[in-house]
Amino acid sequence: MDRRSFIRSSGIAGAALAAPSGIFAKSILKEKARIAFIGVGLRGCNHLGNLLNREDVEIPAICDIDPKRIEIAQKMIIDAKYPKAAVYGDHENSYKDLLARNDIDGVIISTPWLWHTPMAVDAMKAGKYTGVEVSAATTMAECWDLVDTHEETGVPLMILENVNYRRDVMAVMNMVREGLFGEMLHGRCGYQHDLRGVKFNDGISAYGEGVEFGSKGISEAAWRTQHSLKRNADLYPTHGLGPVAAMMDINRGNRFTRISSFATKSRGLKNYILNNPKGGSDHPNAKLDWKLGDIVTSTIETAMGETIIVTHDTNSPRPYSLGFRIQGTMGITEFDYYNKRLYVEGISEPHQWDAMDNFLKKYDHPLWKKYGEFAEGSGHGGMDFFVDNAFVEIVKRQEEAPLDAYDAAAWSAVTPLSEMSIAEGGNALDFPDFTRGKWIKRKRIFALDDRF
Repeated sequence: MDRRSFIRSSGIAGAALAAPSGIFAKSILKEKARIAFIGVGLRGCNHLGNLLNREDVEIPAICDIDPKRIEIAQKMIIDAKYPKAAVYGDHENSYKDLLARNDIDGVIISTPWLWHTPMAVDAMKAGKYTGVEVSAATTMAECWDLVDTHEETGVPLMILENVNYRRDVMAVMNMVREGLFGEMLHGRCGYQHDLRGVKFNDGISAYGEGVEFGSKGISEAAWRTQHSLKRNADLYPTHGLGPVAAMMDINRGNRFTRISSFATKSRGLKNYILNNPKGGSDHPNAKLDWKLGDIVTSTIETAMGETIIVTHDTNSPRPYSLGFRIQGTMGITEFDYYNKRLYVEGISEPHQWDAMDNFLKKYDHPLWKKYGEFAEGSGHGGMDFFVDNAFVEIVKRQEEAPLDAYDAAAWSAVTPLSEMSIAEGGNALDFPDFTRGKWIKRKRIFALDDRF
């Protein structure tokens, strides 16, 4: 059975026509979610492809200022036997015309970082369920804009952090919730990904292809590399921090309270340009003064007495890793794609690591048990299926987001706070309470069952 047929017949689509619940719940479960797309580059088209595999979704409109991306997205829609979408993209603010439509329930925003908050704010003000890619904000003001707009409008915002839905991450979250590691003490995570030579072309990523960025760059190189030139901060914290925050119930019984950050010297990008065949000492980019330290390390304290170490490392030669460690009073796990091990007092041999395979099977999350087979091919090992499914389901059910505006603000705030702390020599800074005290009584809702 293909994924679209499964979604139609199994229950993801109409599933469990039980009454919705939650503070945003309405009395009617929509049969279809009408989702528009703002940004149909590589990431936007990943989301689009997943939604086109469903029969409980309509795609009324798409927006992008790049005509080539519009052409690619429109072809995907037509090839999937969906009606042709209305197109917006004549200018940078064309997305506002899309948001003015009355046949849209929600939007997925997959644009360069600097546009995430302005577009998300406008989407919430327009009354559209808002799914925003990571990171959701780049400044403290933007973090508060997300929270304030959500509270003023009552419109749910979901940060589309796919790593929260990774299979091993969700299994470890079950271990934490069931007390396998005892009371939580410490977590480690990060974004460690060699991005020095990444260039994208028509959906295929290629490594080591050049030294250009900005107006001469392709896809992310056209805008992402610019941040490394101008900012010394953890530029991309949510892939690692989102899962750890969920395990520690941040914003739902716990919160971040302080942060301190340090950065190494900056050498990676300059050396890469100097030693690249397409670069060299005479290349203009070799003369640039890169501000981003090659490795940025932040330590975060929580209200419940845990610590979290977050690492950002995108400009040095290394394999990809998010470097997860979860440690409690009864045990510890360190896991990633290439390293999965744990130790549990009373279960493991003293002072000896155990392989995680049996534990991952035992604690496999109900979402993955039920839909893992059908998530294959959806992107990033299947986790993209689940984050997109969650957004569609909250739109249909008119429920609050499992990863919400408070999460988007708290996780994204690591960027500006780390920047300030580094500039102040590593001074510990107070972490804002974006919930304004509501964290004390808010209950967890993320991944409580097999819906979203």
